[in-house]
Amino acid sequence: MNFSEVFKLSSLLCKFSPDGKYLASCVQYRLVVRDANTLQVVQLYTCLDQIQHIEWSADSLFILCALYKRGLVQVWSLEQPEWHCKIDEGSAGLVASCWSPDGRHILNTTEFHLRITVWSLCTKSVSYIKYPKACQQGELAKAAQKFLKSLAFTRDGRYLALAERRDCRDYVSIFVCSDWQLLRHFDTDTQDLAGIEWAPNGCVLAAWDSCLEYKVLLYSLDGRLLSTYCAYEWSLGIKSVAWSPSSQFLAVGSYDGKVRVLNHVTWKMITEFGHPATINNPKIVVYKEAEKSPPLGLGHLAFLPPRAVAGPLSSPESKYEIAEVPVSLQTLKPAADRANPRIGVGALAFSPDNYFLATRNDNIPNAVWVWDVQKLRLFAVLEQLSAVRAFQWDPRQPRLAICTGGSKVYLWSPAGCVSVQVPGEGDFQVLSLCWHLSGDSLALLGKDHFCLCFLETEEGVGTASGQRGDHT
Repeated sequence: MNFSEVFKLSSLLCKFSPDGKYLASCVQYRLVVRDANTLQVVQLYTCLDQIQHIEWSADSLFILCALYKRGLVQVWSLEQPEWHCKIDEGSAGLVASCWSPDGRHILNTTEFHLRITVWSLCTKSVSYIKYPKACQQGELAKAAQKFLKSLAFTRDGRYLALAERRDCRDYVSIFVCSDWQLLRHFDTDTQDLAGIEWAPNGCVLAAWDSCLEYKVLLYSLDGRLLSTYCAYEWSLGIKSVAWSPSSQFLAVGSYDGKVRVLNHVTWKMITEFGHPATINNPKIVVYKEAEKSPPLGLGHLAFLPPRAVAGPLSSPESKYEIAEVPVSLQTLKPAADRANPRIGVGALAFSPDNYFLATRNDNIPNAVWVWDVQKLRLFAVLEQLSAVRAFQWDPRQPRLAICTGGSKVYLWSPAGCVSVQVPGEGDFQVLSLCWHLSGDSLALLGKDHFCLCFLETEEGVGTASGQRGDHT
């Protein structure tokens, strides 16, 4: 395993292009596009103000930069660097911006959620979609994320589903992306529609209510209600939802600390995964992170560049130990007098081969749970020294990357797990991460910097070395 040098970054804005050739990152008002393998700068663009959001077009030829505070969107071309597009939404403001799947249309929504504007880069025409469902008030970046839960494209790019609010009722409209004509329009039996998401095969649309009412509704492409699922009443309900890559399972994480898995045939629950604070089953492998203080041996030194030698020492290294059952996990007592309590399953994701499901229960914040979907049982638990901030599956194999906001990245696979120290000057705090589509590299994002972790394709132990650079 090898690390690149460390580059500057703003607001965790760093994304690989869909074709895997490029890596885009932002430093305030500058957009830097690098070669994903060599990290050499390919293009450098300057925007009119600080960038709050970036997104690649599906064909990796264009990149969108949203300047929410200015109500602007700027689009840049990699093939023709001199080409430039600027979209100004005016005094209505801008709260969200995204590409259509064809990579030639941009969907903007105004701050007051009066409509969505569809801009065509080819014909310069404009289309409007009324009544998009408003999200809660808050910071612009968070508001954009909440809004995008109410907008979903099918994976093949043919259809768009949009959550709407009309006359104090929730609706869903399905549009044909080729001409933006309305295909279906139907109301949903929800009090406050919280999100929608297509199955990967594009045949079923899942819609779910807010946390105040537990309800999942499943619709066909023509708007027929296929099934409604409710696990319980009179308590906080759904917190997270995820489809399996095969579209066979829908996992629903709830505030009661359980994941319920629905099947695609009857849309009934086939299993329920709980998250107990104590693990008693001896068949379950529990990995506990522990600090280690290795002896200083010349045979294990990685020789760093001269400027890195003079830097401060990094945080202590750590390792995983297999704990003996019963194992008591560290729990968090939520504040009962505050909104959005830290309880329930706040994150879940299927592995690309459908074999595993990774979850995080927010009131056991230091643990990641890995479930065997084939056998419908708990496979492993990883307990970290700090709260888990993010995890993401390798897109090519069942390998999970985890970060906790420290200077380490953690990798799990069915064969075991490892803790890797990020080298360099100072204490690089990994706040988020994203995989390259090949699974050969991993971008580690900090508050002000990022670096790439290159994973060995062949078996063997690689040396890790790196330095902090002053590059933009």
